[in-house]
Amino acid sequence: MTRSAPIACFALVLGASSAFCQPVPAPSPRAAELPVKAITLYRSGVGSFERRGTVIGDATVQLRFNTDQVNDILKSMVILDLSKNGRIDGVSYGSRDPLSKRLSSFGVDISDEPPLGTILARLRGANVTVTMPEGPWTGTILGGETRPQATPPGTQPIQVPYLNILTQAGIKSLNLTQALSVELLDKELAAELRRALAALAEHRADRVKSVDIALSGEGQREVVVAYVQESPVWKVSYRLVLPDDDTPAAGQMTLQGWAIVENTTDDDWNGVSLSLVSGRPVSFRMDLYQPLYVFRPEIPVPTVPGVAPRVFQGGIVTAGRDMDVAGGDKAFMLRLGEAAGPGAPPPSAAPQFDAAEVAERGRSARRFSSEELGKYAAESQARAVESGEVFEYELDHPVTIERQRSAMLPIIVSAVTGRRVSIYNPADGSEHPMRGVEVTNTTDLQLLPGPVSVFDHGAYAGDAQVGHVPPGDRRLLAYSVDLSVSAQRKDQSSEQVRRVRIVKGLLETTMLRREGTTFTFSNKEREKARTIIVEFPRYAGWELRTPSAPSESTENLYRFEVEAPAGKSVEFTVEQERTVTSGLSLTSIDLPQLLSYGKTGGVISEAVIAAFKEVQRRAGLVADAERRIAELDKERAEIDADQTRVRQNMGSIDKATELYRRYMEKLSSQETRLEAISRDAAAARTERTRLQDELRTHIEGLNVE
Repeated sequence: MTRSAPIACFALVLGASSAFCQPVPAPSPRAAELPVKAITLYRSGVGSFERRGTVIGDATVQLRFNTDQVNDILKSMVILDLSKNGRIDGVSYGSRDPLSKRLSSFGVDISDEPPLGTILARLRGANVTVTMPEGPWTGTILGGETRPQATPPGTQPIQVPYLNILTQAGIKSLNLTQALSVELLDKELAAELRRALAALAEHRADRVKSVDIALSGEGQREVVVAYVQESPVWKVSYRLVLPDDDTPAAGQMTLQGWAIVENTTDDDWNGVSLSLVSGRPVSFRMDLYQPLYVFRPEIPVPTVPGVAPRVFQGGIVTAGRDMDVAGGDKAFMLRLGEAAGPGAPPPSAAPQFDAAEVAERGRSARRFSSEELGKYAAESQARAVESGEVFEYELDHPVTIERQRSAMLPIIVSAVTGRRVSIYNPADGSEHPMRGVEVTNTTDLQLLPGPVSVFDHGAYAGDAQVGHVPPGDRRLLAYSVDLSVSAQRKDQSSEQVRRVRIVKGLLETTMLRREGTTFTFSNKEREKARTIIVEFPRYAGWELRTPSAPSESTENLYRFEVEAPAGKSVEFTVEQERTVTSGLSLTSIDLPQLLSYGKTGGVISEAVIAAFKEVQRRAGLVADAERRIAELDKERAEIDADQTRVRQNMGSIDKATELYRRYMEKLSSQETRLEAISRDAAAARTERTRLQDELRTHIEGLNVE
């Protein structure tokens, strides 16, 4: 007997003289359970899970994960043995070869989902029995082929698979589309095909994998396992309770925030510490679970006569440079906690009701007031804590969420400062502004993007949406259409030339353009005034002229406040202006066009007018020279045409006639004139070139205010 396999003996006591002995197996490491104790969910689609528990001696912790989550586990798992008497031996898990590689390793390769003809062609040399309509055929597979088969006229022939087998009677070609069955006579080959098909079925059913953590040591020890895996993005929704007193001075509103969390894991979250992080850490997926195989080229076996020297070409090594990652925006962590956050006002004392009053309330069944919605709603279970670079809410008691269920947890209950407003943006295309509120985040909490349900006088008033709002910042929320206020608009525009001057030969005009819109707001509410916030487009390059300054501005919008008294109408005008400078060639306009600039309010100096007239005079001289050249060219063309006619006539008459003599005299006179035209045209072109150069030089050096 050995210590690793002791013998246990059981005596037969009822008169038996022999004993029954059998070896006892060696004890295996104890299976330990590590329940989930803490969870941190991020808005980047991952969650950090912490399991904590106690193990005794040698132990194995088995965790089960969805197959798709194993990559995240392998990338992020951290294992801690908090005692000095233990050791972490390692982590083991079932490997997963690529399906194509597993299938290609069988005797029958079906990794590429081949058709029947291709499968049988890959089994060349195997014995098969193919049952055809005329009977079975048994033989050895030679190979497969496809043959074109005739189809109805006007259609393309189809390819039909055939299997060629060697039978005792010779080679037989079988049409596989007519085959009733195919039997592999090689039992081992048939078993390989079954195993390949079983591997396919196993791959489809391979949804859950176990990860085993081996621990060794002595005594009782505390062990922590932490990892990151894909999780749904946690969400937040708000309730904004407006005060019953809707006067502008009533600025205290109640904001309630609820976190929506989903447990999509296969484990119940029993009494876990839950944290919600608003920051978005970088997270990616990498396939660490599936074995990777590097392509290795197949090199032919070299022989001595075929060996030749190999010439290697020089290469350039590109060295990577280190990248310093600058710190980004500060991340914010939200942990569910016990209070509304530092600086949140304490809830005021709740009003007291006696039994009769409560009963009367039930009988009257009136709706809740805004005060009751604010004071009797769920209290916040979160407290705000800033830890390093993250801002978090911590839950003041553990949370329990069953597997595949969701929960909605209150994280914010706080008073915020705000006022009722109407919001009008002409781009909405509506004749009515939106009813809304301007809310200032007077808490110390980060308000995350989410929907806001607004309650006014204890009743649902509408929905709004809010983006990220840091402490101290304010936002506009629009939750319904303000049908009590109507809006009309009238657009106007104008242009005015402010200055005309000549700069480097160009006529430079400075023009002031103005675009304005007049809004008329009619407040049909006879008892309550309206504060209307007008959003107006902010154009690049334009300056605001009226009003002198907005109440607020964004990158693309101006915001103005307009007070509309009860039962009255009010007008409001927004005007923007822009100065535009343009240049024109002095020779492309005339004097009346230049003088027309002065009619729009521009100032044109006498010096500019005199300089322009001088340019026009010089341009006129150039034009006269061009006209002279054109006249000479026209006269030459007329003479050439007449000479052509005369020469044609001279070819048909006798040279001794008077007409022929006259034609000769005319041609002689025309030739004399052509010579004079050539001289005059050359002189005119020279004069034109001189005038053009003088005009260009004069214009280029012209600068007149």
